[in-house]
Amino acid sequence: MKKAAMALGLLAASIGSAWAQSSVQLYGIVDVGVRMTSNASAGSSKKLVVPGGMSQSRLGVNVSEDLGDGMKALVNLEHRLNSDNGTQAANDFWRQSWVGIQSADFGRITLGRQYNILFDIYTSTYASFKYSPYIEAYKPEIGLSMGARQDNMVKYLVEKGPLRGEIQVSAGEGNSQNKSYGGLLRYAEGEFAAGGAFLTVEDTLGKKVRGYTAGAAWTSGPLYLNASWASNKFDQGGLLGAAYTSGLLGNVFNAAANDVKKRDMYSFGATYQMTAQLNLGGHYWLAEQTHYSAALANTKSKGHYFAVVADYAFSKRTDVYLEMDYTKQNGAVRFSNNADRRAGAILGLRHRF
Repeated sequence: MKKAAMALGLLAASIGSAWAQSSVQLYGIVDVGVRMTSNASAGSSKKLVVPGGMSQSRLGVNVSEDLGDGMKALVNLEHRLNSDNGTQAANDFWRQSWVGIQSADFGRITLGRQYNILFDIYTSTYASFKYSPYIEAYKPEIGLSMGARQDNMVKYLVEKGPLRGEIQVSAGEGNSQNKSYGGLLRYAEGEFAAGGAFLTVEDTLGKKVRGYTAGAAWTSGPLYLNASWASNKFDQGGLLGAAYTSGLLGNVFNAAANDVKKRDMYSFGATYQMTAQLNLGGHYWLAEQTHYSAALANTKSKGHYFAVVADYAFSKRTDVYLEMDYTKQNGAVRFSNNADRRAGAILGLRHRF
């Protein structure tokens, strides 16, 4: 009996030790704002409670297991939700769902639905705002990230000193429009970070959309500056044109489906931390677009976007923000109500856990 009790004790201790090497973290963001938009419909303004002014509300699970010898197993599941009414934010319940292995020597490989490398380089290297990568309710730059995520992806990341490299491949799997491949290179040392990425996505007709981006950011004390360029090129007659050119802000800067030939965006921004609690930021984006149709072959449509944000942190987890934005466009694109300019403002509250 004593030997049996000792064996059971050793087994329990070993199980406890194994469990101690694993961690499961529940995380999330709840963000709700009140937004006013001018020229929303027939020249009238609109007031809405929006499910995320600075950040889309989400609930996620991170899993990490220490495998020994500098290796870890990783899992991420992340659900996006509409915090204003509790409904699902997209058709896919899990906006991210991947599993991976990370080695201290050889990098990290992950498999599943993930952020693509255009989104990765932007948010990690030259995000529009220091305290929040972009404004969820006003994010023209994300319109050039070619969907931001891809299904059925295998992604490999390796980091050595200040250099980070990343590649992705997504299987089309028959009738999927998400066959992709691309690469990323990033340098970050001290106050300076710079990088670039390219991504190609192919549809079932063999038509391609090609995305490119490059940029840099510099931080000096309370000041953060950033600049970037991005471009999307579309094969004529492809099936992805309508999805990737549906607008930079919903129906903003739209054009007839599959008529966009090329779209470029240049952006510049700054954030300044006035106090330990107060951050001020501003950003300008310029988008230029060319067309396939003969009637618009010599037309270059343009969109001008400008936003300023004041963010006050009550704590490390809870902040209140005031955002104001202005959009003006010309050429062959208009808002859905045929207006060519629009202003907006958001007053919101956000909590991270």
